[in-house]
Parts: sequence; structure tokens; C-alpha cells
Amino acid sequence: MFDAPARKLLAPPLEATGKRLAAAGVRPLVLTGAGWLMGVAACVSVAEGAWTAGLALWLGNRILDGLDGPVARASGCTDSGGFLDIVADFSIYGGFVVALAVAMPAARMAALALFLAYYVSGTAFLALSSLLERRRAAGLADGRSLRFVGGLAEGGETIVAYSLICLVPSLATQLTWAFAALVAVTALQRVLIGVSLLRAVPWPYLRQSAAQTPANPAELRR
Repeated sequence: MFDAPARKLLAPPLEATGKRLAAAGVRPLVLTGAGWLMGVAACVSVAEGAWTAGLALWLGNRILDGLDGPVARASGCTDSGGFLDIVADFSIYGGFVVALAVAMPAARMAALALFLAYYVSGTAFLALSSLLERRRAAGLADGRSLRFVGGLAEGGETIVAYSLICLVPSLATQLTWAFAALVAVTALQRVLIGVSLLRAVPWPYLRQSAAQTPANPAELRR
């Protein structure tokens, strides 16, 4: 909904801050690791019902996550950094849902629904990112390590949803059901967009692969 406009609005100050941090010698993996630890602390706080601390740590996690990319671009991106960044993000997104289920038994069915929606949406996102990379869909790149396909609920919406849960835990069940529905719609969007893009984007390896296929069937076993 508003993730892309917010990203565009925040990009200039984040990029400027990232350049200053990189010039000061700060490494992006340090920010990724610190952000992950802060996210883990947020999950533990939520599990214990310490909602204010959970909110502060969650927002801190998101700030550091927003900075590690600009620092990486300023100091030199690596595939390993992008890989660790997405693993850190997914682990905290899922960890928060587990923590919520621990703290609020009444919200457990909603948490399960959200986890399922995350699973389908994340699978579609990661599989599509890999396939588009193979097809060299350069026009879809946005400067991040992976090719992101938008949807109704993305990073910005997740920040708002988790923050609202921490701010109004009495409505955690209703908020989690609502966000699970948004993520489910996002999963469906990504599946439909993925099918459309994969049909539209040519596969440059197709003819090359066909040309390299050995004529002798015996060679296929080598």
C-alpha cells in the first residue's frame, strides 16, 4: 500500500546517512547483526508481555535494517550480505509472530494464519526473485540484493502492524487477523504477478540450452 512511496521518501536521508557511516568505517554486516540482535530482544520482550520495550526494540531493528543497505551500497555490496539481510528479516518477522502467540493465547489461531500467509508469500517472493534473475529481468531491479515484487502488505505495512500490536495489545487478535488477511492477499498477488512476469520475460538461455543439448543420448548420462 504505502511501502514504495515511504521507501522513496526515506531513500535520500538513508542514503546520505549510509554514506557517512561507511566513510566512518561502519560495516553493513555489523548493522545487520546488531539489528538482528535487537529484533531478537524485541521478540523476547513481546513474549514476556513487555509491549513498550518490544515496540522500542522493534523500531530499532527496523532503523538498522533500513541503514545496512545504504551502507553496503556506499562501501560495496556483497551477495553474502544481501543473503544474511533477508534471512535476518524473515527470522524476526516470524519470531515476532511466535512471541505474540506465547504472550497472547487468544491470538494463536490468528498467529497461525499469519504464519501460513507469510510462508506462501515468502515462497512466491523468493522463487520469483530467483527465476527473474535467471531470465535477466534487469528492468525490475530496484537496487536491493533480491528482486522484490510488490504487494498489498510489505515492509512498511509490517512495521505499522507490529507497532499497533505493541501499542494496543488488547486488540492483538483482531489486528493479527487483519494483517494475516493482507498478507494472504499479497501472497495471491505475488503468485499472479509471478505467472504474468514469467510468461512475459524472455528466457535468454532457452536457445543456448537447446543448442548445447548433446545429440548422442549416451552423452546425457555423462
